[in-house]
Amino acid sequence: MSQSTTDLADLRREYAREVLDEQQVNADPIEQFRFWFAQARMADLLDANAMTLATCDNTGQPAARTVLLKDFDSAGFVFFTNYNSRKGGELAQNERAALLFYWAPLERQVRIEGNVEKVSGVESDDYYQQRPLGARLGAWASPQSQVIASRADLEARLHTMQALHGDDPPRPPHWGGYRLKPQSLEFWQGRPDRLHDRVRYSMRNDMRWRLERLAP
Repeated sequence: MSQSTTDLADLRREYAREVLDEQQVNADPIEQFRFWFAQARMADLLDANAMTLATCDNTGQPAARTVLLKDFDSAGFVFFTNYNSRKGGELAQNERAALLFYWAPLERQVRIEGNVEKVSGVESDDYYQQRPLGARLGAWASPQSQVIASRADLEARLHTMQALHGDDPPRPPHWGGYRLKPQSLEFWQGRPDRLHDRVRYSMRNDMRWRLERLAP
């Protein structure tokens, strides 16, 4: 083994902060997520709403990136992006996707799988208007996921959009929100000796949640 590989093999720590008991969790996984998310925010974690979004194109090629959770309720988990980005193109081909929250200081992660759909134009408009002006103009300026000539070219596009739209740009037609409607949520709590606690909620055919413990 190379020295760097040996060092990586030795990277480990014990998890012993909390316990996750399937007999004590909320029967509603959204409420269980709400509880954990509130604890992550109270712990003052950096970007507690950051989540990995995994998508897959129609050839089966997966891709993952970090996006920010902007809303959630019983209907699903909402994020916003450019519809013409790589993720937008993949979601147009394959509506199945997955989310992952990892809160390392709490030794917790949450995995969510389901179908993704666009939120309404009203929802996208409302959130767009809440964004800082620079971010609103950036949504016009950036041809997200496309090859560009240089940083200078991108900044020139921003100046052009600022001159065109001023201080009150409308929402670009190619930008808006998506909602992942969960079919499965798994809550993971780190435990000693790698015998982690894993509790999974799965949507049954009768639209009720099935709760199960999984082996680590």
